[in-house]
Amino acid sequence: MNLSKTTIDLVIPVFNEEGVVGHTHKRICGVVDSLGYDVRFIYVDDGSHDGTIDALHRMAEADPRVTLLQLSRNFGHQAALTAGMDASTADVVITLDGDGQHPPEMIPQMLSLVEQGYDIVQTQRIDEAQPASFKKWTSGLFYRLINIISGTQVLPGTADFRALTRQAVDALKTMPEYHRFLRGMVSWIGFSTVILPYQPEERISGVSKYSLGKMIRLAMDAIFSFSLMPLYLGLSLGGLLFCLAAMEMIYVLSFWITGRTSSLEPGWSSLMFVILIVGGILMTLLGFIGVYVGYIFQEVKHRPIYLLKGEKNDR
Repeated sequence: MNLSKTTIDLVIPVFNEEGVVGHTHKRICGVVDSLGYDVRFIYVDDGSHDGTIDALHRMAEADPRVTLLQLSRNFGHQAALTAGMDASTADVVITLDGDGQHPPEMIPQMLSLVEQGYDIVQTQRIDEAQPASFKKWTSGLFYRLINIISGTQVLPGTADFRALTRQAVDALKTMPEYHRFLRGMVSWIGFSTVILPYQPEERISGVSKYSLGKMIRLAMDAIFSFSLMPLYLGLSLGGLLFCLAAMEMIYVLSFWITGRTSSLEPGWSSLMFVILIVGGILMTLLGFIGVYVGYIFQEVKHRPIYLLKGEKNDR
């Protein structure tokens, strides 16, 4: 792709980033202003309740390249990214977080890879300097799990910091599912992809907005949106229990036919153990089915992924 006359949209979701969004914007401008492209900044406020929206309005008034999308409430990071991509019209769309941890200094390298013919430049977080933590361990476990149970391969450490051509963005727009896991969706659509490692920056202000609850919900969206493995697990466990029951029946019949007496004394403990095991498996499988039914229920209502409260400087 020849980028000499290419338009570029930067999609930047923010949530309660009053103390850092201005610094992030100046830092991005310091990178892209020297590149000579027609650039637009699409900031998506995901229902912030601090002074973030006021800071964004000031930025929009000072810089005509800034488009501000204000969601009616907090719909979540994936929905905010979707809103920004839906509003984008450029030839290349780059998504990055507004907290400053995605280094904008990598944008020229990302655009260079797009110019070489890649439709998707996917960054991969490298945390070698950071000590092992519970979050890092669970993240690695999650990616291994999603790669095993789904037909989509998502590299560990991939982030929502990426560059996409218009063709790739339009492909994502054809996927209207309510429960969104963009890292998996980007992998699923295919297209020519290159991985670009990056070292995340330290926050200069605020704290991470991804609480444990939000990470669990994102993991559930990934698993139940991209795999039927939990349902197949029920079929496998049912077959295993049937085989065990058949073996037990053969064992008991062998004593009845030969007239021998079993050395195993019947008792409540063994009976209750079997009941609890079978009951636990059944309840787990019913839970899986319930989650899938819940997801289907939310999808068939066709509610919008997000709602806009306001829009400014949309060109």
